[in-house]
Amino acid sequence: MDDLTVRSEELFGLYEGIADTAGLEEEAVVAVPGREHVAKGKSLEAIYGASQWHLMWRKFVRNRVAVGGGVVIVLFYLAAIVAPFLAPYTETSRFTRNIYMPPQRVYLLNEGRLQPYVRAYEAQFDENLRKTYTATGEKTFIRFFVHGEPYNLLGLIATDVHLFGAADDQPVSLLGTDRQGRDMFSRILYGSRLSLTIGLVGVVLSLILGTVLGITSGYYSGWVDEVIQRLIELIRAIPNVPLWMALSAAIPLTWTITQTYFAISIILSLTQWTWLARQLRGQVLALRSQDFVLASKLAGAKDRWVIFRHLVPATLGQIIVVSTLAMPSMILAETALSYLGLGLRPPATSWGVLIQESQNYQSLALYPWVFTPAIAVAICILAFSYLGDGLRDAVDPYTV
Repeated sequence: MDDLTVRSEELFGLYEGIADTAGLEEEAVVAVPGREHVAKGKSLEAIYGASQWHLMWRKFVRNRVAVGGGVVIVLFYLAAIVAPFLAPYTETSRFTRNIYMPPQRVYLLNEGRLQPYVRAYEAQFDENLRKTYTATGEKTFIRFFVHGEPYNLLGLIATDVHLFGAADDQPVSLLGTDRQGRDMFSRILYGSRLSLTIGLVGVVLSLILGTVLGITSGYYSGWVDEVIQRLIELIRAIPNVPLWMALSAAIPLTWTITQTYFAISIILSLTQWTWLARQLRGQVLALRSQDFVLASKLAGAKDRWVIFRHLVPATLGQIIVVSTLAMPSMILAETALSYLGLGLRPPATSWGVLIQESQNYQSLALYPWVFTPAIAVAICILAFSYLGDGLRDAVDPYTV
């Protein structure tokens, strides 16, 4: 076999790997001296003509786990946006006769017909004066699009329509109630609004800091790089929990929920931007010596033009990946701060506040359903992690 044939087969193997990675599925015939190959792909033009973003998208959608994580995250945010509509009650609605009521099982069929209902509970006290509940034969039918407590949908539309509820005064509690008789399902939905948005706001602020300082550090180098890198090392040298405690101690107890919310967002962003800055610095150090950057400088482009027209777009994929992977840490940080009593506090409703209310062992042993907000946190963190891993693989679409 001559050298030309060997070289042709090597190039064909590279083409086949790129075609399979990009997810191009129609057939194309590639001629090799003495041999014909049929590979997956539209054509060589489809490979060479596809943009970087197109190849990244095609590789990402082939990762079903990452796509599933993205779908779960979208559903979480949609549920947070319309939480007052999905929740049968508000976060402050109380059923004083149903304190620590266990979750109610939903029955879909009633006498052979599709008519969902739950069984009512009757409260009793055992010999230890502990309140227990026993299901009775009384049926509480679930109605859809019922009128209940008024709320403002999206903060603009005043309405009292809820997705589901009961026609009578009997509670419908899918995840049970807490120590004040408040529906856990409704409170988890309301808590998602703060927990998910505080992570989003914190990531946006940390992205701005990390992108500006990381690209500046790698592009200018010299004393600018030294100052920024020493600042990063100083912040990363301090343990997270003591740093959170010190910064949270500066928040006055008299502040409103809104003021505390933005203060926690700023605290999280001030401690989470260093990872992105370090990664962007390394990328910019390699990119600033590339031909397109040198050509732009020789053409008379200013530093601002080079940074925003060349370096930022070149590192945009890495910025998206890091921001996706930073979301779980932001949500966990807010949950940890609120759990320790250093973040959001009642009457604010977040996942961390809900978990903080169930931190005693008696609640976990006797009423384990009050810990269900932790399940919502775990599902959200896993979804973000799977999405971030998929995006990280898709950033380099030429790897098989």
